[in-house]
Amino acid sequence: MEKSRSLLILYATETGNALDAAERLGREAEKRGCPIRILSLDEFDPSSLPCEEYVIFVVSTTGQGDTPNSMKAFWTFLLQRSLNRQWLEKTNYTVFGLGDSGYQKYNFVAKKLDKRLADLGGTTILERGLGDDQHPSGYEGSLDPWMSSLWAMLYNKNPKFFPKGLNISVSDMKMLGQPKVEITYLDSNAVHSQPSAQIDLKLLEKDIVRCRSMLSAKKSNDKSKPDCFLKLVKNQPITRTSYDKDVRHLEFEPLSSTIEYEVGDVLEILPSQSPEAIDAFMTRCNLNPESYIIVSNVKSRNKEDSLEDGVGASKDPIKLKTFVELTMDIASASPRRYFFEVMSFFASAEHEKERLEYFASPEGRDDLYQYNQKERRTVLEVLEDFPSVDMPFEWLVQLTPPLKTRAFSISSSPHVHPNQVHLTVSIVSWTTPFKRKRIGLCSNWLASLHLHQRVCIPAWFHKGSLPAPHPSLPLILIGPGTGCAPFRGFVEERALNASNSGPILFFFGCRNEDNDFLYKDFWVSHSQNGGVLSEEKGGGFYVAFSRDQPQKVYVQHKMREQSGKVWELLSKGAAVYVAGSSSNMPADVLAAFEEIVERESGVEREAAVRWLRMLERGGKYHVEAWA
Repeated sequence: MEKSRSLLILYATETGNALDAAERLGREAEKRGCPIRILSLDEFDPSSLPCEEYVIFVVSTTGQGDTPNSMKAFWTFLLQRSLNRQWLEKTNYTVFGLGDSGYQKYNFVAKKLDKRLADLGGTTILERGLGDDQHPSGYEGSLDPWMSSLWAMLYNKNPKFFPKGLNISVSDMKMLGQPKVEITYLDSNAVHSQPSAQIDLKLLEKDIVRCRSMLSAKKSNDKSKPDCFLKLVKNQPITRTSYDKDVRHLEFEPLSSTIEYEVGDVLEILPSQSPEAIDAFMTRCNLNPESYIIVSNVKSRNKEDSLEDGVGASKDPIKLKTFVELTMDIASASPRRYFFEVMSFFASAEHEKERLEYFASPEGRDDLYQYNQKERRTVLEVLEDFPSVDMPFEWLVQLTPPLKTRAFSISSSPHVHPNQVHLTVSIVSWTTPFKRKRIGLCSNWLASLHLHQRVCIPAWFHKGSLPAPHPSLPLILIGPGTGCAPFRGFVEERALNASNSGPILFFFGCRNEDNDFLYKDFWVSHSQNGGVLSEEKGGGFYVAFSRDQPQKVYVQHKMREQSGKVWELLSKGAAVYVAGSSSNMPADVLAAFEEIVERESGVEREAAVRWLRMLERGGKYHVEAWA
């Protein structure tokens, strides 16, 4: 009997885009009658990969070419030397990557995965596809044509893959499956509640864990329980009041337990959503905010149509409004393309239905991108734009983007500020192509907080890309703008024992000395009188003001001016730390280092490039960048 032909789709996601693309591939395959399985890479046993005949990998690239957390164990397994070149000789595969060509290591994870699978004997079904956030239609600009080619290649290999044929019938296109979540409503009188004017931290913690563990698209490596709850004790603007950029120095203390971290670590915060937006969402969707619910994940694409066991099937009820507040990003994130497709099934007005169907079609892809992603429309705004849509809450829970924590580089030393943590936060706001003002959810919420308010801020600490350096290790720091944040903590810590600390070269950059010279007094004080940034200590502090003269001056220009000092510290085994905007800065800084090594050591450019790669592999070149 011929082995059943099914597709295994494995994904690794950080922001949810790769999951969205994997789900889309799954839906399109199922419409053609192909049985499929979709798993996160951290849910899949890598040792069983040779047993799979057809596999589609959908992987994102994060940061500076980094592997998503859910893929790290899988990737480590693939790198084992014991795996030979015939290990995957019976496995057919293809890879679709999601990345941003604005980054230096564009789609690096997809490229290295594709190469490794081929090295292990895998047979390529189709040349890898590379989705690009810079495309006018985002990653879907590449996914749509790549997916069409994939189905054609699989059909040519064996038509039995698609019992319903290669082309989807109109009836199949107009069929909507069942949602992946089930909502159980409870009688509020039967639920024991604890009304209180006081904030109960234990109850709040329980609500957060319960809500976030119910998420239908929950990543299996998600840490639901906060490490602690923080209160704001200082909210200080550190840019000029009349300046068009608002950067704040924020200080927090714990409300519960003590806090533990190292310099270079990252603090994640779960933001609160606007009460007005939450109320508007409840009204628009005809939801009773006081009702209690249990959200359960339904096993999808499996033989058994049952509820999933484990944390996703928690039997503890939660107030509906609380669930929305803590898990559903209704007024910040833009919905996915599938949201519009599902909306079309529940639109009673014909003109709205037609427009939604157009948005969900390949022909309407570019217009949808302009309407939705480019304008950063929120779920609430989209629902208000299509008032005839009456979407069941199950679908809203499944398709509304999850409310995510926001990560910030910590800008303090725990030894200098015991039981405190400091952040340097740029308050995000921008104008869309259609002149609509948008603001960042978390940064604006933090900026709005007053010290007399007892607001509980759920927080998580974790390691970032900047490991705490040994006190005696020479450092070269490059941190323009808010990229200086982690280095404030580095300098604070070294200043505690300045006599035994290694030298630091720090290159800072901003637009104007008078407007956005962040922490000016702090840096200047440590660069004088034998401070840890002083030239007497073998280091130095150099600032690039990009707009204070006719020609633009950036940190890489200041690095070249101090070429001799940079090379001297590199020759002494210095570690390099780069933090800041992910646009052009990391690549420009690396190019400056290549030029400096070439000039000062007298080697060819190729040798300088190899030398810096060795520095990176040796754990002495670190980059933490953000969009």
